[in-house]
Amino acid sequence: MAEGNNLLLGILAVILGILVIAFPLLGVFTASVLAGLAIVFLGIWLLVQSFGTWGTSKAPSIAYLILGLIAIICGIGLFGHILLFSFLASTALFFAGFLLLLSGIMSLFAKGGTAGKGSGGIGIILGILYIILALFAWDPYYLALLIGIWLIIDGIALFFVSPSDLISEDKSNIPK
Repeated sequence: MAEGNNLLLGILAVILGILVIAFPLLGVFTASVLAGLAIVFLGIWLLVQSFGTWGTSKAPSIAYLILGLIAIICGIGLFGHILLFSFLASTALFFAGFLLLLSGIMSLFAKGGTAGKGSGGIGIILGILYIILALFAWDPYYLALLIGIWLIIDGIALFFVSPSDLISEDKSNIPK
């Protein structure tokens, strides 16, 4: 059974998952605000990097400046925009599914043996699942449902994982 911190995180994740499922637009709105804020902060960091490298090299500084401005504009555009967030989530899932599907097909033909064919088959199945999830993620209500289900499953998993399972306790090979 999990220890204190994981148990609290698990309970919090389950509660948040239920809230996202109960209030889908509020959950997706919150996710889009957080993602937009994160991208704006990334843009600000890139601008700071631009000014920091201006004295040493102009080309990277200009690249940082351009990327920073693009990130700030995209972050402001994403901030609270539910449909754009759903579109980006759907596009990312579709792209990942397509790549998994292609790599699974390539593994089927390129790898020999049962394990190679099995990993190719799993890649194909996961790619198809990702593409199906991408079709559902297009709608903000389904995206909220997917996020909520993920939070609940992750929260339940945290009930059973102890921090010592995540960190190896075997320190016998460390030199003294």
